[in-house]
Amino acid sequence: MAENKFQQLETEARCIPMSKLQSVLSGKWKILILWYVSFYQVQRFGQLLRRLDGITQTTLTRQLRELETDGFLHRQVYSEVPPRVEYTLTEVGKSFLPILQSMMEWSQTHLCPDYINPYER
Repeated sequence: MAENKFQQLETEARCIPMSKLQSVLSGKWKILILWYVSFYQVQRFGQLLRRLDGITQTTLTRQLRELETDGFLHRQVYSEVPPRVEYTLTEVGKSFLPILQSMMEWSQTHLCPDYINPYER
């Protein structure tokens, strides 16, 4: 019987919603991708590649596809030469904006107290 109670408590202690969120945002670049797409409202692949210093094309492609699959981003392909692809936030992505903003504010307060955001002037 004691074993049963322990197993029940262990199951209840797991935070399934947070685990799901962690799996969705588990890429090193996903939060920054969402931040840039939200800030500029529309981002092209090349723009994101330039903004995310150090990311490879393969990694950016994979992270964008995962965010699209998870419902955070919409990918619009234009049949032009050269091809143009734009990313925007979906309704799910837009609903995540208050959390991104809170993360930015927390980081400014606790991790970068001397940082002056050039976009807030």
